[in-house]
Amino acid sequence: MDRDNGPGVRVPEQRAHGERAAGAELRFTVLGPVRVWRGSEALPSGSPQQRALLAALLSRNGRTATAAELIDALWGDDPPSQALATVRTYASRLRKTLGQDILVSEAGGYAVRIPREALDLTLAQDLAVEAEKARGSGDRGQARALINKLLGLWDGEALASLPGPYAENQRASLEEWRLQLTETRLDLDLELGCHAEAVSELTALTAAQPLRERLRELLMVALYRSGRQAEALAVYADTRRLLAEELGVDPRPELSQLQQRILRADEELARPSDEPAPAAVPVRPAQLPATVPDFTGRATFVRELGDRLVTPEGAVMAVSALAGIGGVGKTTLAVHIAHRARPHFPDGQLYVDLQGAGATAAEPETVLGSFLRALGTADSAIPDSLDERAALYRSTLDGRRILVLLDNAHDAAQIRPLLPGTEGCAALVTSRVRMVDLAGAHLVDLDVMSPEEALQLFTRIVGDERVRSEREAALDVVAACGFLPLAIRIAASRLAARRTWTVSVLAAKLADERRRLDELQAGDLAVKATFELGYGQLEPAQARAFRLLGLADGPDISLAGAATLL
Repeated sequence: MDRDNGPGVRVPEQRAHGERAAGAELRFTVLGPVRVWRGSEALPSGSPQQRALLAALLSRNGRTATAAELIDALWGDDPPSQALATVRTYASRLRKTLGQDILVSEAGGYAVRIPREALDLTLAQDLAVEAEKARGSGDRGQARALINKLLGLWDGEALASLPGPYAENQRASLEEWRLQLTETRLDLDLELGCHAEAVSELTALTAAQPLRERLRELLMVALYRSGRQAEALAVYADTRRLLAEELGVDPRPELSQLQQRILRADEELARPSDEPAPAAVPVRPAQLPATVPDFTGRATFVRELGDRLVTPEGAVMAVSALAGIGGVGKTTLAVHIAHRARPHFPDGQLYVDLQGAGATAAEPETVLGSFLRALGTADSAIPDSLDERAALYRSTLDGRRILVLLDNAHDAAQIRPLLPGTEGCAALVTSRVRMVDLAGAHLVDLDVMSPEEALQLFTRIVGDERVRSEREAALDVVAACGFLPLAIRIAASRLAARRTWTVSVLAAKLADERRRLDELQAGDLAVKATFELGYGQLEPAQARAFRLLGLADGPDISLAGAATLL
């Protein structure tokens, strides 16, 4: 019965057993001088070029190399005239040393067939796979032991003193792999707390490989964890100078970030990864903006939303969403309600302006990073992705009673990752759009004030004495403001700041519709700016429709009239 012994090759079963038996007696090394051993006896492997031929065959893992491939490996683009005959001579000599079952001739080429464990290179590759698995499973000690065993297979320079293009390329490749393995092992040393030992080895390696930035990075960490912060920073300065002089480049970002972490004395960097981090101390955030002292009206909404946030049993609703046009007082109302509810959320209150009405709304991952820091999470423990941040945020809120005020939201998609999602917490949202796609939310539409509420707000800011004698003019002012709280607050603030003005003077100024928006501005408050934010988000066709509808007289327009205009 035949068996498969490689791609496209079948040999008799009896010969295969002989091949294994013979191969099992031999050992080959390429991670150093190319040698052949039978037990403890070194066998003759011939001239440097003959050993280069053997190395080229060993690298193919039992696959056949054609004569042309072997000639290219030994001489490249400049083979001698008798190259083929020379290859055959080398192969014949090696066959006498190794045996017919080890070096076989096939289809005008040659192959060396040995067990994997008979070659130090394949043994090293298998050990590298085991080490990677051990590290992936968290067994850093086992990974380190396996890499040390792997590196112990090297006996000086790989393929030492061999001529030819193949040997030169393979030598460089194996040396790079050896350095990468050494870096991995040193990284494991640092993870396991072997800082002082690593400093000595890394100092020698960086001297031998001055442009290898990963070694410099490891040396900086080793020095820093050994309490030698100044020396670690000096390594960075030396690296930066060397790279600039030799290559005209800056250090890679990882090295620059490491320098910044050392400068700010990063506690996570100072601790090996297997050393447990100190338990996070819960932080009680209190981020609510100040409520206005002259809050007026909205009693129905205050009662309704307050009841939704907190019931007598202390249960809370996940979210209430407050919608209305710009300047209608959404934020003022939400902040007022949130302050009234503070005693029911003893673990803190979070607040963010999501800039939803502006050109660039706040990114949820950025907001989550800010919230996590406010809740006591260290920067180094905050994940990069949105999903991971949202999961950590919800875990951090678990078991705590915290109120989250999400002001000026763009849409439901922006706020979904910011919702607490745990019993005991609540979220209050304000937006210019009605969030019908926000599952489970209690939706509230906020309109302009009633004339009575508007006049009450105006009076509380200006003063009862000035308004009492000019009540009709005051009603004209709040009507000119469209009963919009923002506009009323601006107009009243301007009047309060000008003791020589009467309410009638202000009413006259606001009577000019062409200049009304310019008059409704005080400091950084401006009705025009608020309207422009909303107008700027309209599509061209929507903006044109808005302008045309503004031409109509009266407070409203029929569907047929709007269709005619458009």
